[in-house]
Amino acid sequence: MRAIVLGTGRMGRAAAWDLARQPRAERVCIVDRDAEALRVAERELGALLARTDPRGHARIEARVQDLADTASLPGLLRGFDVVLSAADYRFHEAVTRAAIEAGCHMCDLGGNVFVVEKQLALHEAAAARGVTVVPDCGLAPGLAGLLAAWGVERLGSAETVAMRVGGLPAHPKPPLNYKLVFSARGLVNEYLEPSEALRDGQIVRLPSLTDVETLEFPAPFGTLEAFNTSGGASTLPRTLAGKVRDLDYKTIRYPGHCAAFAAMHALGLLSDTPVDGISPRALTEKLILRHLSDDDTDVALVRVTVTGRRDGRRGRLVFEIVDRHSDETGHSAMARTTAYPAAAIAHMLATGVVEKRGVLPGELAVPLAAFVAAVRARGIEIDERWQDA
Repeated sequence: MRAIVLGTGRMGRAAAWDLARQPRAERVCIVDRDAEALRVAERELGALLARTDPRGHARIEARVQDLADTASLPGLLRGFDVVLSAADYRFHEAVTRAAIEAGCHMCDLGGNVFVVEKQLALHEAAAARGVTVVPDCGLAPGLAGLLAAWGVERLGSAETVAMRVGGLPAHPKPPLNYKLVFSARGLVNEYLEPSEALRDGQIVRLPSLTDVETLEFPAPFGTLEAFNTSGGASTLPRTLAGKVRDLDYKTIRYPGHCAAFAAMHALGLLSDTPVDGISPRALTEKLILRHLSDDDTDVALVRVTVTGRRDGRRGRLVFEIVDRHSDETGHSAMARTTAYPAAAIAHMLATGVVEKRGVLPGELAVPLAAFVAAVRARGIEIDERWQDA
């Protein structure tokens, strides 16, 4: 297996580590436009692999490349079996086109429903080239949605799907009780764009930062809140329309977080419209990066609930994850639950486990039981339980 990973942030480094230690991995190339960041990532990745996989792993290569230079992308990808994009979602359409031209399978961390629509429009071109592209392969969108699809598949007669996902600081600090666990731009995007859902079988778009509900997780978390955000449901409202009546996705946070960001939104602090030559959103993102990035560890919480009938009994199938920062690898809970599932899909693409061709949602392309087994094999515990109604 020859794999290339675009982006050397938290997610890219964790994905490259995961791919480099897989059976049949020959070489893994990491790519970034920032030469210094690339050198640091290459050094850290080499040291981590030497410590965790002393008996051998794939050869690590590094290449400086600006993804904005779209003409050079096919040449960058040519010769690789799979590309995993952990870069900003604005590059994903161009990378998809380049992967198709280069004959290289692709998956990405996604996060923007409008970009995914453009990728899906390239389905026929990818199928003709014998290439598979699977967008939205992180945590949410990604793992949470595939668990939901697996639950619907297993019940046979499903009615509702509720996905609740959040990345939280292990030790919250007021007033926001939040720690940045991925890019500031991605966070603000989730809070700005609409959330797609199913209501009475119809696809609807709901405003983000609305419909706050409370939910309980085991100690030390207790009562938390969840609210609409964009992107987490990915393509599920469309692929499961006609199979379930209601489906929605909400982000989990400590209580009060939604109200704080809703106030910022109302004041225009998340807007791209300049005020006296200054972009409020750009400034807010810089302040988020400055004040909500600390050395505290994080936790990833997932609860996917599918209601319906199993063996004639009405009830709910619940999948739950409580994942924490790893001291062994230094990977955050968000990196583990985002990068590892994406790497699992990249490995499945490169080794032929995914057989369908074209640009396809994960729930239609990836063998779901095999995917869940691969995620569990990476040390992510997925608790599963059935509750009678």
